[in-house]
Amino acid sequence: MAAVDFPLYLVTDRDRTGGRPLVPLLLAALKAGLPAIQLREKDLDVRTMTTWAEDLLAPVRDAGARLLINDRVDVAVASRADGVHLRADSLPVSVARRMVGADRLIGVSTHSVEDVARAEGEGADFVVLGPVYETPSKRMYGAPLGLLPLERAAARSRIPVFAIGGITTARVREVRRAGARGVAVVSAILEADDVTGATRDLLRETTAEM
Repeated sequence: MAAVDFPLYLVTDRDRTGGRPLVPLLLAALKAGLPAIQLREKDLDVRTMTTWAEDLLAPVRDAGARLLINDRVDVAVASRADGVHLRADSLPVSVARRMVGADRLIGVSTHSVEDVARAEGEGADFVVLGPVYETPSKRMYGAPLGLLPLERAAARSRIPVFAIGGITTARVREVRRAGARGVAVVSAILEADDVTGATRDLLRETTAEM
């Protein structure tokens, strides 16, 4: 089983970059030390998504980082990415595992303590739980969870739990104190005027001694 050795996980969304091209922002974040990317451009067709993944793989590997593909197990395998990130209502982890093998990571998006337990029981390597705080991109998942479900899920789970939803540099230590292994972000990096600085600030907070 591959190790979950990253505290910061960037989820891509090229509509959240303020009109700037996505890939240069990802390259800047990688140069600043970003350790993991989830390529999550849901409207791209399989061929285009595979091309994007293949093009990103070299700079990701050069940076010593990880590349996971959102939900598309076939793209993850075809592009030789480091893993796949499944929706809460996607393929069962056990099915995805047969397809990607033991050496690739499988992450799962979760929205409750019960979701986290289910993903762990099915064999996920890590989960992302949220939204913890209010954020426009996660309103379809309902009201923010707050810290208590994060605390409960992290206390019960043997796999890493990452917090997502409204995460800012100022909130990182709060979610870490609640038990989060790390944070997953979109706007905190992609909407920042200074992507390099934002990445470094988040990394500082996710790796600081508590």
